[in-house]
Amino acid sequence: MKREISLMRLEDVDAVHAIEEMCFAIPWSRNSFYREVTENACARYLVLREDDVPVAYAGMWFVLDEAHVTNIAVRPDRRGLGYGEEITRALIQLAADSGMTWMTLECRRSNEVAKNLYHKLGFVDVGFRKRYYADNNEDALIMALEQLPEANPERDPRLARE
Repeated sequence: MKREISLMRLEDVDAVHAIEEMCFAIPWSRNSFYREVTENACARYLVLREDDVPVAYAGMWFVLDEAHVTNIAVRPDRRGLGYGEEITRALIQLAADSGMTWMTLECRRSNEVAKNLYHKLGFVDVGFRKRYYADNNEDALIMALEQLPEANPERDPRLARE
């Protein structure tokens, strides 16, 4: 089985949206992902593929020197295989390679699996947002990764080269 991680392409939008619908109570629309790929210059999304089929994705927005994670999801039938950690590590490296100096995200306070992964990767709890999630008014834990790995700007796929 061939596995690879690369930037999300326009042809990935339908598969990424399908994963989103499987994983979240209030999923983003297909059009939202389409716009992330085609219009949002601050957005970066990665897709993990098995034999060219998307099975996980992760996205972030760049705001000044901060990479803010928007979504990370693994297709339910592919969970427990380390894909969440693999794509999150790739997202962190892409943020570093792209010149970001730190990373933030929100996570449901009840999501122990995600919190454990983020803590394993070096994220620390920095606060919470009251009633952040609209489906059940659950609070969001705000987490930050204050030190990104060593950057290799040559690996930034959007680096302008002259």
